[in-house]
Amino acid sequence: MGKTYERIDGRLRTFIEAQPIFFTASAPLAADGTVNLSPKGLKGSFAILDERTVAYLDFAGSTAETVAHLRENGRITLMWCAFQGPPNIVRVHGRGEAIFRDDTRFGELLTRFPDIDPSLHGLRAIIVVHADTVRDSCGYSVPYMTYDEDRDLHARRFAREDDESLGAYFAKKEHIATSLDGLPGLPLPLPPSAV
Repeated sequence: MGKTYERIDGRLRTFIEAQPIFFTASAPLAADGTVNLSPKGLKGSFAILDERTVAYLDFAGSTAETVAHLRENGRITLMWCAFQGPPNIVRVHGRGEAIFRDDTRFGELLTRFPDIDPSLHGLRAIIVVHADTVRDSCGYSVPYMTYDEDRDLHARRFAREDDESLGAYFAKKEHIATSLDGLPGLPLPLPPSAV
């Protein structure tokens, strides 16, 4: 039986911080728009900022759907599943914002991720999510799976990029500056980092 919570603390916080992977879901307002669902990982790239606010680092990729949806309407859901230990699923439904590299808040937010070197991953933005609803459910049908380690492929691919080459990489991708549905995505040219 699922429960709704006022905040992310205690058992919920411990559970969320222990998971090596989470998922984000977002969608445009248009009824025929593309719903986006993305896995997120890399140890140290997620942080609980306070009892109702979380954030994660948005790294280089081939699209920017979540960023585009947040710029249009702000709706986002994050989900964590227990693949080990007692079954559990936690969802944070809320409003999100992409904090871009030239935003004055960027540097301060980046200090909340001390256990990862974002320069290795083509950091595009920091996604901040303010929770409207926090819920858990049983997760009885989620399988057991083991976590071995993070893949190093992302860091190996993007560690060699500087701001200029990363901006050129994004400019070549069809769905970075504009989403699959034609919404504004990542601002290009890539803003220089404020830090």
